[in-house]
Amino acid sequence: MSEASTETAPLPPPAHIAIIMDGNGRWAKARGLPRVAGHQRGVEALRGVVEAGQEMGIDYLTLYAFSSENWKRPPREVDDLMGLLRLYLRRELRELHCNGVRIRFIGEWRLLAPDIVKLIEDAEETTTLNTGLTLIIAVNYGSHREIVEASKQIAAAVADGNMELDDIDEAIFAQHLHTDGIPDPDLVIRTSGEQRLSNFLLWQAGYAELVFMDVLWPDFNKQSLQQAVDEFHQRERRYGASSG
Repeated sequence: MSEASTETAPLPPPAHIAIIMDGNGRWAKARGLPRVAGHQRGVEALRGVVEAGQEMGIDYLTLYAFSSENWKRPPREVDDLMGLLRLYLRRELRELHCNGVRIRFIGEWRLLAPDIVKLIEDAEETTTLNTGLTLIIAVNYGSHREIVEASKQIAAAVADGNMELDDIDEAIFAQHLHTDGIPDPDLVIRTSGEQRLSNFLLWQAGYAELVFMDVLWPDFNKQSLQQAVDEFHQRERRYGASSG
């Protein structure tokens, strides 16, 4: 038997990876730069990670771009972030589309400025038939509000007689979340060393593996992503069952 035939095949990547992109401000501060410089460098990291996800064969990649709590930041920083979102959609859409990436947004993005809403609608419509990596961008997203709104929708359906109380289960509830039709993440990564979910995919990440990395988001790259995937493969996923 040849040496090549005895090599172990690489393990497949998780089907769905979600990332909390944290550390842009600290990256900029450490270099004496304005926070917007960190956000700009973070967009470059985003581009590289999407490319790495395609190369690795990941099916779904969800990125936490702007939380509903981020509105509490200084107005100038919020404006900078919205400007970078506009720039990303205008510059990257053609290449993402050519590479077969399907783009989907979650969160209350329809409450953003009209021109951003139009860019998001165009991105989703343009890529809707693509069959490659599905890139999910969470903008103006907060899991607490998502769960509350899902509960309201279900309660209204019951009150209107369109749903029986006994019909409600986990699957029905999940259909009323922003992520309807998207499988739950297998792996959630947070950069910058912080170890919390910060109101991100709280329902969906119930059985995800969590990997917290010290690297700041602007420095996150393909090697960082592979390191997190390797850590994922070291875990034993039991979904509440015992390992014995």
